[in-house]
Amino acid sequence: MDNETETIRRILRETGDTWAVVGLSANRSRAAYGVAEVLQRFGKRVVPVHPKAEAVHGEQGYASLAEIPFPVDVVDVFVNSELAGGVADEAVAVGAKAVWFQLGVVDEEAYGRTRAAGLEMVMDRCPAIEIPRLG
Repeated sequence: MDNETETIRRILRETGDTWAVVGLSANRSRAAYGVAEVLQRFGKRVVPVHPKAEAVHGEQGYASLAEIPFPVDVVDVFVNSELAGGVADEAVAVGAKAVWFQLGVVDEEAYGRTRAAGLEMVMDRCPAIEIPRLG
C-alpha cells in the first residue's frame, strides 16, 4: 500500500468522525452536497462551513472553522485552490487532525505547512470516491 493510500485509509477509518466541510451549502447541485451525504452514510458527522452558515443535512452550519464550538477531526475543503491554503491554516489553528483537499484543489505550499504542523493531509482526492475503495 503506497503512502497516500495509507493516509487516505487512516483519515477515513481512524482519524475521527467529525468532518467540517468548508464550502458546503444547501445548494443540492454542488459537489459538496453529494459528498457530504456519502460521508454521513459512512458514519461521519458533517458540519457545514459556509459564509451563509446554513443548516445542511440536519447539521447546524457555521460561517468559519473558528466558530464551530466543538472539536473537528477532519477539514474537507471545497473552495478553490487560491483560498484553500488559508483554510488549511485555519484547520491547524483550530486543532484539526487532518485536512482533505477535494478533487481539483491543489496547494503544494499549504500541503507542506499542514504536514509540518503534524496533521495528516490528502490533496486532489475525493472521499466519496475513496470510501468504496476501502473494501
